[in-house]
Amino acid sequence: MDYEQKIISVTKKALPAVVSIVITKDLEQITSELSFNPMFNNPYDRAFLESKLREAPKDEHGRIKIGGGSGFIISPDGIVLTNKHVVMDTKSEYGVIMGGGKKYDAEVLARDPLNDVAIIKIKAKGLPYLELGSALNLELGQTVIAIGNALNEFQNTVSTGVVSGLSRLITATTDIAGHQERLKGLIQTDAAINPGNSGGPMINLDGKVIGINSAIVFGAQNIGFAIPIERAKADLEEIKKYGRIRRPFIGLRHIMLNQILKDRFHLPVENGALIMSEGLPQGETAVIPNSPAEKAGIKEFDIILRCNNKDINEENTLEDQLSNLKIGDAAKLTVLREGKKLEKKIVLGEINKQTLSADVPQKETD
Repeated sequence: MDYEQKIISVTKKALPAVVSIVITKDLEQITSELSFNPMFNNPYDRAFLESKLREAPKDEHGRIKIGGGSGFIISPDGIVLTNKHVVMDTKSEYGVIMGGGKKYDAEVLARDPLNDVAIIKIKAKGLPYLELGSALNLELGQTVIAIGNALNEFQNTVSTGVVSGLSRLITATTDIAGHQERLKGLIQTDAAINPGNSGGPMINLDGKVIGINSAIVFGAQNIGFAIPIERAKADLEEIKKYGRIRRPFIGLRHIMLNQILKDRFHLPVENGALIMSEGLPQGETAVIPNSPAEKAGIKEFDIILRCNNKDINEENTLEDQLSNLKIGDAAKLTVLREGKKLEKKIVLGEINKQTLSADVPQKETD
């Protein structure tokens, strides 16, 4: 089969399993949230927006569509993969629209606390689905196909390209509030990925999913990124075994040092993780009580220089080092305290509602 026919064949098989995700919310909920938004303090502006919302198209339940994205079915009983940022709002309702127009209500089963991956479920059987492949042995120049709901308007948009880069690190805006997340180990591609494509599959010429389309770089041309499918496979395994996505936790808050911070605070080193609670709400501590960090003897204003014999810096952060470990694993930390280097052993616990304050951004807590 020649190159063009191969792409056509793979696309035809994949399209039935690619879905659009619709985000809806009750008008009352939207207007309530507007009352807390400083952009709409002016009552005339708020009244104008509310009138427009009342005129906006609604779904069969009377809810207003506020956004959307893409996803893909991975099992005949309705398990769907997408991006975490597509289904981030816990107060919204989510629906899945198949290629033929049939719509299902969707339940969010899990949101990965570290990766831009989410797992949702629709109640259906005998659905078309995509087989998961691997991103471990990708080659630069390898052909890939991206499918998704481009601009939340053009369903089943197909684009082709090549793997342009591997193991990329970017900081991406993950929601309309402007929150940012550090994403690492990404697949870079020149296949067109547009807003709305988020959560759609990146597939190879064997028709297997190798990544989840996730981010673009505004102002650039032909630079898009996908989450390697291994991240989602690990999440699925966690759900199967434990009913939730578990992530390692040591219980401290820190900032990464650099030359500017070294000079500003008159610190002895320019690299490492400085344990401190600066900028967090009153009452939040740098070392969370009863956490693995406290049990290991870590204190505020310690500087973690090394983790498992690897230097900690802005390119190789403490978070990066911990992401390679599992719950129950032990990590050896080299800590600088009042001019003296100390060796500390810490056993990783699990992030949960009891050990992690909901008010603390995830990127600031390990």
